[in-house]
Amino acid sequence: MKNKYTFYILGPGKRPFRQIALSGRSALALVALLVAISSLSSMALYSRWGSFYHQQAAADLSIALQRKEAEVQSRDGQLLAMANEINGLKGNLLGLYEFEKKIRVIANLGPSAMGGNLFGVGGAIPEDIDTNLVIHEQGEALVREMGDQIRESSLAAEAELGRFASLYDILDEKRSILESTPAIRPTTGWISSKFGNRTSPFTGKKRFHKGYDIANHVGTPIYAPADGVVTYSGPLGSMGIMVSIDHGHGMVTRYGHMSKTLKKRGEHVKRGETIGLMGNTGRSTGPHLHYEVRLNGMPMDPAKYILD
Repeated sequence: MKNKYTFYILGPGKRPFRQIALSGRSALALVALLVAISSLSSMALYSRWGSFYHQQAAADLSIALQRKEAEVQSRDGQLLAMANEINGLKGNLLGLYEFEKKIRVIANLGPSAMGGNLFGVGGAIPEDIDTNLVIHEQGEALVREMGDQIRESSLAAEAELGRFASLYDILDEKRSILESTPAIRPTTGWISSKFGNRTSPFTGKKRFHKGYDIANHVGTPIYAPADGVVTYSGPLGSMGIMVSIDHGHGMVTRYGHMSKTLKKRGEHVKRGETIGLMGNTGRSTGPHLHYEVRLNGMPMDPAKYILD
């Protein structure tokens, strides 16, 4: 008698189980069919899972590539901005250098003692950085070039700062000298006696006149022709009431025969400030101002220091 195998199949309806009896070969065929169906189902599920996994991996890779591309674009933008700033900085430095040279010409100054070159030994400004380079292909070379130019521009900026500091000191000294140099007429009136040899109105003999005489009415204001410090104010022999001002740099002015002084010893005065009033004191033949200019103790012609 042949062996028979009973199979139970789960199904819908009132009878959830169905019973099937098969002989050995039929049972073997059914088992093989079930195994094949199960294998195919597993392969289909694996295929779907693999497809989903690869799709997810591809999506993650795409997001990572987009993020990386954004980072590269951001870096490229920063490099381009830095390159443009370096080019602009060099242009500004060159402009300052040319401005310094113009000031030296206007102030009648010679070249800077620090030399005439701005960038390095040759003095030539480096070529502008080519911002049209394909940065992702030549980025390293561009970064090296920018680093070199930043260092060179930094050295040039330090050198130009030193030039301007030196120029400022020179101009400040010149300004101080100009402010301390008599440059305006100390009073109004007419010239009654000039600097140099003249016949003395008291002795009738030739005598060297050390100043400039300007005649006018008593009480005419007398002005300081430059900034300085009053070193004397009061009567002084034949000079009558006198004021003396030290302007610095060896320059001194004196004002004689005044009727009144308006400044005391030690007071600072500015150019154009009233220091006293014209008079007829001391050894004088009439109301006038005796005006002297002395440089390092030597009498100078006051007419050379009247520019107005």
